[in-house]
Amino acid sequence: MADQEADRQRIVRVPGSRRAKLTPVEGTTSEPHAREERRDAPKGAHGPNDDRMLREVPPHY
Repeated sequence: MADQEADRQRIVRVPGSRRAKLTPVEGTTSEPHAREERRDAPKGAHGPNDDRMLREVPPHY
């Protein structure tokens, strides 16, 4: 049981901050995972609403 507790992340309070930090775990990194590049949709595969959906912009933009 003590072995498992040593491997777990701990919550560290940061004075003057609203957020806490987590301690690192052995074997992990803080770098984000590599993301695959998005591929365009195949040409000619259009549905009835595709043109309208591509023109629309969400209200928060």
